Amino acid sequence: MTTAVSTQTEPAVAFRDLHRHYGEVRALDGLSLDLAPGELVVLLGPSGCGKTTALRILAGLDVATSGTVMVAGRDITHVPANKRDMGMVFQAYSLFPHLTVEENVAFGLKLRGIDRSKRHQRAGEMLELVGLSTQGKRYAHQLSGGQQQRVALARALAIEPAVLLLDEPLSALDAKVRVQLRDEIRRVQLEVGTTTLFVTHDQEEALAVADRVGVMYQGRLEQVAPPTELYARPATPFVAEFVGLSNRMRAEVSGGTARVLGSALPLLEGSVEQGSGHALVRPESLGVTPAEGDANGRVVSVAFLGPISRVQCRLDDGQILVAQLTSASASRLSPDQPVRVDVGAEAVLVVPE
Repeated sequence: MTTAVSTQTEPAVAFRDLHRHYGEVRALDGLSLDLAPGELVVLLGPSGCGKTTALRILAGLDVATSGTVMVAGRDITHVPANKRDMGMVFQAYSLFPHLTVEENVAFGLKLRGIDRSKRHQRAGEMLELVGLSTQGKRYAHQLSGGQQQRVALARALAIEPAVLLLDEPLSALDAKVRVQLRDEIRRVQLEVGTTTLFVTHDQEEALAVADRVGVMYQGRLEQVAPPTELYARPATPFVAEFVGLSNRMRAEVSGGTARVLGSALPLLEGSVEQGSGHALVRPESLGVTPAEGDANGRVVSVAFLGPISRVQCRLDDGQILVAQLTSASASRLSPDQPVRVDVGAEAVLVVPE
């Protein structure tokens, strides 16, 4: 995938040791994170992890208890929200119902004193960018939810903000529209090159659009990495279990390897160094084949998911595992069938029992 990330060394956005306390609750507990110019970083995590708090502090809608926020090398920690040059898109579309689509897009430009002809030109360019160039004279109630969110995106970008902030922008949409608009947001962000902070609790969304994903838990940044690295090499048990499905499989660790289902697997950093534990194994790292004499389990169920299927198995020792196979391979399996379950050679994180 192409990326809009610049080679400049100065961060476009820098959080430095941010804390935000609400009484005894620590919404942010020492968050430090840099965004490179043109980079799209997603903050991912469960409700209450601090991701939206971080975005609101960057926007100037909330105030940090302590710490610093920098944009392009400038300390904006105490700068009012209306002086921060941020474009924002929220879960709610927040369009003005009495204004046309074009007027909504041009609204921020009008506030900045841009003359009418330039506002019209810029609004037209932004609507073309998001695929709504023929909808400029319509009103919000005449648009679908996905179209309204495209207008909100065009409005946020029309002012050419230093940073684009997206707070759960797709969560009010139907599943198919979410995927379409998710891809559209990424296309537009790459084309425009705006540094972007995107907040979501949806892991598929995060992995699909981000240059880097920061996984948050209880106000702390557990790991920040490109999507492929985050998925393949989780730094903590929380990341391994929150991002994607993981099986907890019995493991014996010695000499820098984990023995799982008879296979010796390399260890990820942070694993148990010696003795018993549980290896966190992705479903796609398991193989399931029909077997008789060398069977070590039985099929519990097969769930068809289009090109892939999920196969639940019970091993002879009672462990329940979920494997992800191509549907062509899974079609040979049926409930209660004896099978051989094997684990691939990928490195695993082994956590204490």
